Amino acid sequence: MERPYFSDHLEAIKFICKDFWSELFKKQIDNLKTNHRGTFVLQDNRFRWLARMSVDPSPENGDLSQDNPPAENKAAQATSMHLYFPCGIIRGALSNLGIPCAVTADISNLPACSFVVRIKA
Repeated sequence: MERPYFSDHLEAIKFICKDFWSELFKKQIDNLKTNHRGTFVLQDNRFRWLARMSVDPSPENGDLSQDNPPAENKAAQATSMHLYFPCGIIRGALSNLGIPCAVTADISNLPACSFVVRIKA
């Protein structure tokens, strides 16, 4: 009861990538990278929640003023808002395993998505 669930952070992250992700999204994380200093990148090449999203690169009404940002920026903002919840799910799961961390998402090309987990010291 006094010892942690996993012996190190990498084991906990592997649990998130395999078992936890499979329960949530019916597939494992496609790629896991680490710098072995507390930063992990979990990559899902076809993230379910982004699979049906598309980006219209044309600006609305041809107006590129600061009040009217290009449609691509609006789409990126809307897409990133869809990633707040899965970032919170990862952060909450690791927090419950005794690993405080910060989680951010990176959208390289839809529907691929990377989640960057930084372990807090």
